[in-house]
Amino acid sequence: MVLLISILTVAACSKEFLDTKPTDSISSADALASASNLNLVLNGLHRQMYAQSPLTGGSSSRAGEHYWIPLDDVITGALIHSARANGWMRSDLQWLNHTDANSLTVDQLWYQRYHFIASSNAIINQVEELGLAISPEISNVLGQAYAYRAWAYHKLITHYAKGYIIGNPSTDPGVPLLTSTEAPYTSAPRSTVEEIYNQIEADINQAISFFQNASAPDNKSHLSINAAYGIKSRVALSKGDWSTAASAAALARDGFNLLNESQWLSGFNTTDLPEVIWGGRVIDTETTYYRSYFYLICPTFNGSQNRGNPKLVNKLIYNQIPATDFRRHMALPDAPNTNSSASNDTGGSAASDPNYDSQEEFTAAKAAIIAQYGMTSRHNTHPYMHVKFLQANPGTIDPDDVIYMRSSEMYLNEIEAKIMLNDLGGARTLLQQFGESRDTAYNAASFTTKEQLLEQLKFQRYVELFGEGFSYTDHIRWDQAIDLTGTGASLVLYQDGFTQAKPSVNEDWIWKIPQAEIDANPNINEADQN
Repeated sequence: MVLLISILTVAACSKEFLDTKPTDSISSADALASASNLNLVLNGLHRQMYAQSPLTGGSSSRAGEHYWIPLDDVITGALIHSARANGWMRSDLQWLNHTDANSLTVDQLWYQRYHFIASSNAIINQVEELGLAISPEISNVLGQAYAYRAWAYHKLITHYAKGYIIGNPSTDPGVPLLTSTEAPYTSAPRSTVEEIYNQIEADINQAISFFQNASAPDNKSHLSINAAYGIKSRVALSKGDWSTAASAAALARDGFNLLNESQWLSGFNTTDLPEVIWGGRVIDTETTYYRSYFYLICPTFNGSQNRGNPKLVNKLIYNQIPATDFRRHMALPDAPNTNSSASNDTGGSAASDPNYDSQEEFTAAKAAIIAQYGMTSRHNTHPYMHVKFLQANPGTIDPDDVIYMRSSEMYLNEIEAKIMLNDLGGARTLLQQFGESRDTAYNAASFTTKEQLLEQLKFQRYVELFGEGFSYTDHIRWDQAIDLTGTGASLVLYQDGFTQAKPSVNEDWIWKIPQAEIDANPNINEADQN
């Protein structure tokens, strides 16, 4: 049923769909019939990456990457909530949603990724059926379609199946593998994790092949050969193919220079930043503002989620950042706790905040933060609140761009891969290049063993990629447990999410298959549930 709806929304374009999705408006007779219309379908996918339409059902709050990116940091406690606020992700951070087959979280991620797969299938298969000449324009279309399919399957397999490195991929159940577009759209049984990875690798290699002869992308919202290499690096890293992860990462970051201090501290609100390889150039008319990425994560956004619940960094990790590293400015460790409803019960006034001796000092500290960052007087502050993501127009409800891939990630992918290949010298050289771009006193030579280098790599990934959605898959790849003791997270708020055993011995790291899929797919039954 999911596949049928997805195919119809792109290939058949029903009247109801056209009434609500102007960027995907292609008539039934003309859909997929020309290079121009194939590009229109791709444009619909580019928009769907950040738009808040729930497609044909579900919740607008969970539509688009604006939700899934921060979610993967919230689940592990990398992005810490300071209060209950209006409830966003509360059940997710408490490990209630992804372990519930009837939750919107598991339903919407599954449905949306299969929407991308079905749309990509329709493009790929239609080009073949029509026998369209493989021009630079068609090469670009096919490169993006294959890359989207690889990306979508990788998102599915890293959430709805056991991690490749910690499991038995040749026998572990994965997700349904669908590449056709013909009726009767009955979906398929679960393929193995290995089979899904084989398809992902074939698709991303095909995408790169097409991109080599493709016309240049119009903007960073479109997938490119660099983005395809970046996806390839992510896939290889997740399965422990270290050599491929390293070489693909180097190719992905080629031409995308590391940010300098002023660029890094500018708020991560635009795809114009030189590090951005792939990101959503947000069109205001296709966001509901209060469901945008910056509504969910940005301390200056004028919405209840951030006014009452400033998001925090892990203070144990933050306190390790040297004074010479400009990324210390990503958070405010001494911000007053002005929220009387803060989950740690130490907010509201100087009387309950141990960092301040007088109410005057307490009030002045909040006023200084508001003046510097452009928040409203209604915004609360909190110790260790992050100020990494800042609006271009602070104190408003204006949305900003969503970044999907940066060259920093690729540096860190390559460093990790070299460490795992025991190329410690190569890893140290690259780590020095990356580290000194952030810290004027950085000295990678101080990390002499493989273990020390791995710990430093983990530290750098947390600090550099905070809020960008990598923590969940990092924990699975590293087989790392969760223990939020001392981080600034509240046990009362986080409940089951406060501690979790490592993924290799804890099946709760594997998301439940949506109950709606089990009910509708004749090839899957309750025995197939995670």
